[in-house]
Amino acid sequence: MAIKTQQLENLLEPVVSSMDYEFVGLEFISQGRHSILRIYIDSENGVGVDDCANVSRQLSAVLDVEDPIASEYSLEISSPGLNRPLFKLSQYEQFIGEEVKFKTIRPQLENGQRKFKGTITAVENNNVVFDIDNEVLSVPFTDIDKANIVAKF
Repeated sequence: MAIKTQQLENLLEPVVSSMDYEFVGLEFISQGRHSILRIYIDSENGVGVDDCANVSRQLSAVLDVEDPIASEYSLEISSPGLNRPLFKLSQYEQFIGEEVKFKTIRPQLENGQRKFKGTITAVENNNVVFDIDNEVLSVPFTDIDKANIVAKF
């Protein structure tokens, strides 16, 4: 049975927001009998272990009552970290000018390429526009499978 991440977001985002954290996004990683539900949170003051523990307690209670996931899973609460994942179109807008690594659901170029590294230059009509080696690539947001900010040191 496929887990509907949008339903999980609708259930969990209000709880995280009510605790004064930003709900960055979630990943459900299905690994047979040992799946992982990873929730990313952020805050103006950063996120520490105690923050993750507090959010975990609240979300565990909601998940126990609502029981939206039929299989066994582990709940993980995490900060977005240096390689911040991007889940929402608004996050691409927020990080215009940042370099990202991303993977698409279907090939975007004639050579079948699905993995890219480039700079977000714009968000237009539900497309994210990237500069990849001085070439413009406009990708429909719905075609982006996974994207992360490239950490700068």
